[in-house]
Amino acid sequence: MHLPRRALARLCIIAILLSGFPAFSQQSMTVEKLMAFIRSSIQEKNPDKEVAAVVAKFKLTEKFTLADLQELQNAGVGPKTLTALAALVTQSANLNPPVPKGAPVAAKSAGPSPPSVGEQTKILRETRDWALSYVKSLPDFLCLEITNRSIDRHYHGGAEGSWSPSDRLIEKLTFFDHKENYELFQHNDTAVVNKSADSLGGARSTGEWASLLGSIFEPSSETDFKWVALKAVRTKAANEFHYSIEQAYSQETVSHGDKEKVKTGFHGSVFIEKGTNVVLRITVTPEIPPSFPVQDVDQVVDYDYQDIGGQTFLLPLKSQVTMRDGLIGTRNDIEWRSYRKYSADTSITFDTGDTPVAGDQKKDQSPPKK
Repeated sequence: MHLPRRALARLCIIAILLSGFPAFSQQSMTVEKLMAFIRSSIQEKNPDKEVAAVVAKFKLTEKFTLADLQELQNAGVGPKTLTALAALVTQSANLNPPVPKGAPVAAKSAGPSPPSVGEQTKILRETRDWALSYVKSLPDFLCLEITNRSIDRHYHGGAEGSWSPSDRLIEKLTFFDHKENYELFQHNDTAVVNKSADSLGGARSTGEWASLLGSIFEPSSETDFKWVALKAVRTKAANEFHYSIEQAYSQETVSHGDKEKVKTGFHGSVFIEKGTNVVLRITVTPEIPPSFPVQDVDQVVDYDYQDIGGQTFLLPLKSQVTMRDGLIGTRNDIEWRSYRKYSADTSITFDTGDTPVAGDQKKDQSPPKK
């Protein structure tokens, strides 16, 4: 089973979408909205730490009681979020209780209004300009790309899945002269020499650096954008835009082995950081014909700010891609670590210090071939 590589911008991680999140720092909020937000976060299994960080920024307009706290605890709220909610009990102790349902109340705020058409146009224009110049803005660097692959032999699309570890790939990524070069040097606990990751088989994502950003924002893609909501991405405020690209204008291809390939339209969401108008997250769902062997492909890629040579750049942080071939589901979890400025004598090591990736070996004395 094979999925074409779109490089770092194509590899994906599980999306942390705080559904139903009405606003951000020091947002005035009713108890009803707070309860709805927490229940939605529990249902979508959002990370406890990140939900707690968002809750800590809420400012209630009504009294949040111990009974409310107990209700959410029974619903399965995480320990860090429970601590943040307990602080709201104390902070709101002197406020009036919520107005009982059915009683006449003043009109409630519907949350943040969508940006005007002009503002949305400006956001997308600035994001497009950034995306299309993204690769050229990056310095030469090295980093580690670590892929943990898992399998579910009875996978159903849209399900959480019952995943068992399959194997682990560790590659050195060299980004030089705006092009990337991959070098596989470890498979599980075994050192690898002169062997590509593709030669190992299994699900892979392949391609050119940032091609996904380009394929979404390139004018020739005729991408349709629609503003959805203001969301949280790692506690940052982001405008979520749903996008869709028809097959006729798409650069997306999905492969099955080395023989079968299909060009597809695709859709998803882009999460654009409020203010900077750069992309923090992309989700991708290819629109695959039902007769094709590979189905239920879902991808997410997260970007975050990384330091390279004393300067900060927005670079891939982690990603996840899931897919299904028959009943066999595959999930790839990818991380990028140890970003370093490229030079002939640069070396990078694991966070645990167990395996160095030498940049001072003889074969690394010259930049990768173009």
